[in-house]
Amino acid sequence: MRHLKKGRKFGRRRSQRRHFLEGLANNLIVNEKIQTTLSRARELRPYMEKLVTTARPQTLHALRLLLSRLPRRAALKLYYDIGPRYHGRAGGYLRVVKTSKTRKRDSAEAAVIEFVK
Repeated sequence: MRHLKKGRKFGRRRSQRRHFLEGLANNLIVNEKIQTTLSRARELRPYMEKLVTTARPQTLHALRLLLSRLPRRAALKLYYDIGPRYHGRAGGYLRVVKTSKTRKRDSAEAAVIEFVK
């Protein structure tokens, strides 16, 4: 049974997974679109949705929360550029699109994760 087994481990310990997701989130915010594996994109999506929801109210508290969870450049871009873009939207800020490509060494499915316009 999979009770209390939420989330993928990616062969990493807890702190490594946290930094791994932070790095993926940083790249996604800076580039606004990244290509990665399908499982990584599916794990990144809820993490990023919560960060965008945090950035939407445009309060000092929201900015400080983002600065504590992301690198400075990514946190500022999320707060000032991306957050206000979704002010009237109730959720669903990201899109995961499967691609036909696979990774050569292990045939992992590739996907593109991007912000919805």
